[in-house]
Amino acid sequence: MSQERRVALVERLVAAGAAGLAAGEIAQALDIRPSTLSFHLAALEAADLVVARREGRRLIYAARQSGLAELARHAAALCPGGAIDTVAVPDRGLQPAFDVLFLCRHNSARSIMAEAVLEAVGRGRFRAHSAGPTPADAPLPPVMELLRAQGHAVEGLRSKSWSEFAGARMDLVLTLCDMAEAPPPPGRLGEGVQGLWLLPDPAAFGGTGPERLALLRELYRGLRARLERLCRLPLAGMDRAAIAARLDEIGDPAAA
Repeated sequence: MSQERRVALVERLVAAGAAGLAAGEIAQALDIRPSTLSFHLAALEAADLVVARREGRRLIYAARQSGLAELARHAAALCPGGAIDTVAVPDRGLQPAFDVLFLCRHNSARSIMAEAVLEAVGRGRFRAHSAGPTPADAPLPPVMELLRAQGHAVEGLRSKSWSEFAGARMDLVLTLCDMAEAPPPPGRLGEGVQGLWLLPDPAAFGGTGPERLALLRELYRGLRARLERLCRLPLAGMDRAAIAARLDEIGDPAAA
């Protein structure tokens, strides 16, 4: 809510009431690009301020009153004068942060992209990492260029061996390429909830430069959509089996 467009977005949804507004209607009303709107809606959903439902092919968004009431209560705590009226809601406490490790054989493209994107859309609820059994010397330059163009911080991104995380306890471990012949992950990496999201390898993209770039952008959009769905999961209230099932659902190519 520290961003003016998000404030305007929530104001629109509050005015619309329980009926909500379709994403296209919101984009038109606020004169905002669909991709930018999707970014803001994902952040508001993760903060429990907005809820989405599907009607046919449309996504309808509405303000979540309980989340807004809780936001008001926390804001009121910072205003001892009592200038803000609040609605009493149960205190759920701080939301935990989940450590997510993305695995890919060379940790140079898909997993690097996933690390950068989740760091952006996770908004503090997720800590993203990436690694591989046989890491490359460095991430692929086209991948880094695309991430920069999309506004991602890339300074700390590097190709890493999964042995660096052998002693770490990851909550989620998502494998993004076929590693059937790879050795088992070291240390405690097998203890996290496992997911398999098979994605095409940018290093194998053929065609002209513009054609390869178009394929890379398509990969980015699809991966980002999956990670935004991950961010909307109420992980703190789910057991391992339920989380694994939802990870499989999100990673299903037919649903992507």
